[in-house]
Amino acid sequence: MKASIKVSSVSVVYSQSELLKKEVFLVELVDSIAMSKESMSHLKAVYFLRPTSENIQHMRRQLAKPRFGEYHLFFSNILKDTQLHMLADSDEHEVVQQLQEFYADFVALDPYHFTLNMAANHMYMLPAVVDPSGLQQFCDRIVDGMSAVFLALKRRPIIRYSRTSDIAKRIAHEASKLMYQQESGLFDFRRTEVSPLLLIIDRRDDPVTALLNQWTYQAMVHELIGIQDNKVNLKNVGKLPKDQQEVVLSSEQDAFFKANMYENFGDIGMNIKKMVDDFQQVAKSNQNIQTIEDMAKFVDNYPEYRKMQGNVSKHVTLVTEMSKIVEERKLMLVSQTEQELACNGGQGAAFEAVTNLLNNDNISDVDRLRLVMLYALRYEKESPVQLMQLFNKLASRSPKYKPGLVQFLLKQAGVDKRTGDLYGNRDLLNIARNMARGLKGVENVYTQHQPLLFQTMENITRGRLRDVDYPYVGNHFQQARPQEVVIFVVGGTTYEESRSVALQNSTNSGIRFILGGSSLLNSKRFLKDLEEAQRIARISTNML
Repeated sequence: MKASIKVSSVSVVYSQSELLKKEVFLVELVDSIAMSKESMSHLKAVYFLRPTSENIQHMRRQLAKPRFGEYHLFFSNILKDTQLHMLADSDEHEVVQQLQEFYADFVALDPYHFTLNMAANHMYMLPAVVDPSGLQQFCDRIVDGMSAVFLALKRRPIIRYSRTSDIAKRIAHEASKLMYQQESGLFDFRRTEVSPLLLIIDRRDDPVTALLNQWTYQAMVHELIGIQDNKVNLKNVGKLPKDQQEVVLSSEQDAFFKANMYENFGDIGMNIKKMVDDFQQVAKSNQNIQTIEDMAKFVDNYPEYRKMQGNVSKHVTLVTEMSKIVEERKLMLVSQTEQELACNGGQGAAFEAVTNLLNNDNISDVDRLRLVMLYALRYEKESPVQLMQLFNKLASRSPKYKPGLVQFLLKQAGVDKRTGDLYGNRDLLNIARNMARGLKGVENVYTQHQPLLFQTMENITRGRLRDVDYPYVGNHFQQARPQEVVIFVVGGTTYEESRSVALQNSTNSGIRFILGGSSLLNSKRFLKDLEEAQRIARISTNML
């Protein structure tokens, strides 16, 4: 059997060895199959594809000159009637044995977290006056992804969106049109219980979470090294054996990671030391081989032993590399100020702390930029003169950054553009909560920040999400508290937010939250999107 696969969606669920157990011997991309002329009529081929016009054309060409004995076609989303007819017309040799829609047009990173891995993720940040040709494509892809999620869940949601976001509103209305009009029959699951909620929000409501350094395991690996589809590329880290140059970090496949993915960095070090000690105990006991029976037993245990050995060295390598980066970039120093900017008041002290770090030669350009951005987001209305001093200082210390990038962020994600109470200073309850948190002191100064999403989930749980801030689409309203909520972030999610969702779900509040986004962010990716949006906005302004 052979499979041609929608790579990201499958690779996070199945490893190569698991596919082999299912008798899938060869995995190739659709375009590379097209290059090959070799006949393999003894094989059955399973294709898993997004129903794009490009993929339909690929299939038509391949069915015209079939290389395999049988074709089993699975599409990750709704197939149009016209596409179905095209494929039927192309199957002159009658090699297609089955054709199905299998709704998986998203990448499931964790049990409560999915992404659409969108390349052109900067689109959401473009000013309204810039209407790029790709914007409709961007919105269509999100609507497709969300429709696949709800078809997989067998639900039709009530839809709400962030009031201040034009793009969230546009996507919400298009998703509603698809689910309630165009494909109404497909979404009619005839359930009498409360409909789930789909809440569409904008990354610009909380740019702070995407800018912060992270200190819990999964989020920190992504921030400092990078995770792509649950895989970490370590090719640039020292001289590692070939089988350790790319490692998998999946809560489904790695018990240690599952138990520690949300733990803070200090505790991870202790837990890895314990794992190393446990492994050494196993290794020691395995050296005591004296009889044929001992040897047979050891061989039986060997795969497990190998697996354990691989797991230990993987986590030791990751933590060692991150410790090195933390030391090189003085991130403990930087992060303390970041957390103060994100969580506490005190503008004078913040200005002094940021100025000192900008003057510190050990601080990297990107860390200086993030500090000024965090200060600007917090105090944009309070201290224009000091803000200008920081802009000038940043320009002289880190000239590699385009001038105006911080101002562009404020224009796109400043206080006037945001829905929700990012700093918890509008609502009396939030002010009291922040004061209490400040008085009690926080267990860990590096993880005191909570994303805005945490507050949003709390408001949903308590039935306090205001209609004026998050309007409903159409005349579909929620009468009772939902039991399932999908929160989709246009512009991308962070691992800090997925941690909040997992922790919220573990409280058994009676609501299951699922988090999704157009992309998976760390601060590097967020800044890259910001720079790209600024570049396009500049070109458009010059052309006007």
